[in-house]
Amino acid sequence: MATDFWASSHYKRWIVDRATLKQARADDLVYVSEPECLEFLAIYFANIISKLGKKLGFRQRVIATATVFFRRFYLKNSYCETDPYLVLSACCYVAAKAEESPVHIKNVVAESRALFSQEQYNVKHFPSDNSKLAEMEFYLVDDLECDLIVFHPYRTLLALCNKDFGNSNSSSDSPAEEAEAGELGTGIGADDGPRYWGTGQGQLELSEGGLQTAWFIINDTYRSELCLIYPPHLIAVTAIYLTLVLHTPTQNSIAHLLPYSPAFNSDSSNSGESSQTTPHPRRSSRTSDSSSKHANQQDPIDFLANLNVSLSAIATIAQEIISMYSLWNRYREDVTAEEMRNMNANANMGKRNTAVSLGSLSPTKRSATGLRSRSGSRAGTPNSVGGGGRIVTAIFLSSMLNTMREARMNDMAHPSSGRPVVVNRMLERTW
Repeated sequence: MATDFWASSHYKRWIVDRATLKQARADDLVYVSEPECLEFLAIYFANIISKLGKKLGFRQRVIATATVFFRRFYLKNSYCETDPYLVLSACCYVAAKAEESPVHIKNVVAESRALFSQEQYNVKHFPSDNSKLAEMEFYLVDDLECDLIVFHPYRTLLALCNKDFGNSNSSSDSPAEEAEAGELGTGIGADDGPRYWGTGQGQLELSEGGLQTAWFIINDTYRSELCLIYPPHLIAVTAIYLTLVLHTPTQNSIAHLLPYSPAFNSDSSNSGESSQTTPHPRRSSRTSDSSSKHANQQDPIDFLANLNVSLSAIATIAQEIISMYSLWNRYREDVTAEEMRNMNANANMGKRNTAVSLGSLSPTKRSATGLRSRSGSRAGTPNSVGGGGRIVTAIFLSSMLNTMREARMNDMAHPSSGRPVVVNRMLERTW
């Protein structure tokens, strides 16, 4: 794997701007009532990839790579002109090969058919022929321009925090499984970032709970298109920043360093009183011990400020992650008919935070408490889009996607010019 991100195809060809993303969704916007629907589709497809990856026993890195492949493919294609379910199955199949965790094509087809036949997806005609998925693999690799090397924020997070998880026994989504040989300390470039990559100096002392929270925040970012817009090291630094803000134990550990914190004012007042009463305290005194403890503690704020990154970019990414959580909080994956009626009633009454009544926490709250981020734990109602905070379901998005594809096929079969368009039946894409 390439060790220099700045010289990689990831940086040179697959970091795009928002204008490119908007252009990529131009055809899809014609067939949706609200542009916000497409943002929900980004969460919807990421959850499906995560579910399929877990069924196939993938590591988190493989799931993340499959998600990036899916995003890249749809920079050049439209949802309404392709079969996204076949595409994401091919993305998982190719990602497993790229990350050296291959699975048999029969397993991918079997697990895909079992998953997509569920009620919320209602895919009735997923191909059972392995050759269809194999053919889709060639279309996918062609549109990816054979650029299968993907850099993820995970390696930067581990390098910045200098954590050794070689002997830890943790879950499949934890940082332990990603601390592979040769990963920690790998340099981003000869002239870029030697301050905090590969030097072993100036690395952040983050607790294991804080690191887990940062890890889960990175997992959650794949529900958006941030991986196409920003370099992975900026996303990793943003995850650390949000951990300092959202993770309560980590926040409490640095409270005495924040000027607006009561702990800071308490330490300052105690320091002032001790300096008046005991001008020359002994080293064995409690005041000296407390001051020495604080003096030896690393200042994470100073650590972030001294990184060779744009703090304005970090703030922008943080706002986008929070906005993504706000959107995700309105999405529901698995829901019963009774829960749908209750959520409809709550939405009509203006109760936007119905997730609490259902006994589940929002992604932000899960990250803040250090709990694992659970993909596929959201669902909603068909007539909730465009209602100012109402919820959206996977059932609605599946139906909307089918409607989009049918409308697009009808337009291509009966164009305004009167001449039908030649269509590739695998991709349903015009040529």
